[in-house]
Parts: sequence; C-alpha cells; structure tokens
Amino acid sequence: MSGTAGPLPAADAIVTTGAIPATGAIATRRGPLATLNPLAKLAAPLPAMLVVVFSRDLLLPTAFIVLALLVLLIGARLPGRVVAALLIGTPLAAIVLGVSFGVWVDPSRLSGPETSIVLFSIGEWSFTLAAYLVGFTTGLRILAILLLSLMAGMTSTGPEFVRAMVQNLRVPYRIGYTALAALRFVPRFGHELEIIRAAHRVRGTVRGRGPIAATRRAFGTAVPLLASAIRHAERVALAMDARAFGAHTTRTERVLSPWRVRDTLFVAGFVAVSALIVWATWGR
Repeated sequence: MSGTAGPLPAADAIVTTGAIPATGAIATRRGPLATLNPLAKLAAPLPAMLVVVFSRDLLLPTAFIVLALLVLLIGARLPGRVVAALLIGTPLAAIVLGVSFGVWVDPSRLSGPETSIVLFSIGEWSFTLAAYLVGFTTGLRILAILLLSLMAGMTSTGPEFVRAMVQNLRVPYRIGYTALAALRFVPRFGHELEIIRAAHRVRGTVRGRGPIAATRRAFGTAVPLLASAIRHAERVALAMDARAFGAHTTRTERVLSPWRVRDTLFVAGFVAVSALIVWATWGR
C-alpha cells in the first residue's frame, strides 16, 4: 500500500507496483471461483440465504445444499479431504442436528401421523418422528446457509474482502485497512502463544493437572501475550504513521480487485437459478 495520495488507473498501478489483480493471482490455485470478485461471491447467495431463513419445508433447503455443493465442487479446487468432509459430513451433520433440535420441540404443537411413531423414549418422555422431522428441517436450513456462505469463505481471504470493499463499495480506507491490520493480528498472536507455551515447557512451569493447574498456566500465558500484543500494536501504529496513513482522502492500491463483467454474470445467473429453485420447491 503506497503512501502516495490519489488513485492510479489499473494498468498504471500494475506497472508502478509490479502487482497483478488479486483475483488473477490466485486463479490457478483455487479454481474458477477464485477469479471472481469476493463481493460477487457474497452477493450472489445472499437472496437464497434470506429465503432459506423463512422456509419451512425439507425440499427447499435441500435443493440449495445441493446447489452450493455443486458450485463448490466445480468452481473451487478443494483438497480431497475437504471434498470428502463436505460430501460425507453434510448428511451426517443434518442427521445429528435433527436429533439436537428435535429434542427441544414442544410435543403439544405437533400434529399428523408422525406423532404416533416413537423413535426412542427416556422414562415418560418420547422422541417422535414428527419432532425429528422438525429438527431435521431446522438443521437443513442451517446447513444450507453455511454451505452458501462457504462459496465466498473457501475461495476468498479476509484481506481480499477488505480490498474489495474499499475499492468497489467505497468503504473509507481508514476503516478498511485498519480492519485488515486487525485481521493480521490473529495469526501472529497464535504464533506468539506457541512460543510462550514452548518457553514455559522448557522452564518446567507447566507441571500439574486439573483445573487449578490449567488456570495457573492460563494466567501465566496471558501476561506475556498481552505485553507482546501491546508491542506489536505500537509497531503497527508507528508503521502506519510513517506511511502517512489517514493523511489523504484516497490512497493508491498495490493489489487491485475490480468488478468485471463475469462478476455481474455470476450474480445474475446464481440469483436466477435460486429463483427457479424457490418457484419449484416453495411450499411443496
């Protein structure tokens, strides 16, 4: 991120900084979805998520789960273990969520022949098929929203979202790049925490078991981690001041995230398919 005020045209920015657009840089690594603007992958499934929230049947969230899985498997180059987790974990999660949510259903509000089918009983309490179907439907809605959000989450990073919002949504760069700096604190703190724990193990200060020993270790880690965080925050603040952060209304961009025609086509196409699914499945 340059300290010069004023935006540069895309070609000039690439020549000046030697950078290429973020979407193109990751295209060969993460599949066709990675070539899209992060905001397009967030805007396309948003109407579908809102519809799923208000749905009350099994078919509609199931259709959106299948759609999201197809888009992820075709548009993102996912590792084999991730593909297996999606294909195997999704139905297993739906089954488990059906039981988890079903036990909280009020039996007096259930009706239909499914209420007479008892799956299992504990004392005088019975878990019926009707309660399980209500919980299963709720679990499908949650999974549909989760998988739709993974279209953007698994093919874009936090910094890419920040850059896209600053460049395309005109979010003030003072807010956007401050959030970007905050996102970069998280992996650094994880690394610092590992170093502190390793130092404690070398010094033999991690002895003991049980909640008291765990609490003592947590307090022993918190103080040096807090000191490291303060030092890192001071260094980041000095670096931002040295680069005249906030001194100008605009800044040049080292990495570009333009909105292209293919982003518009992806959003329009996904919304059209979502509308077709809603028309075909709503209330059936």
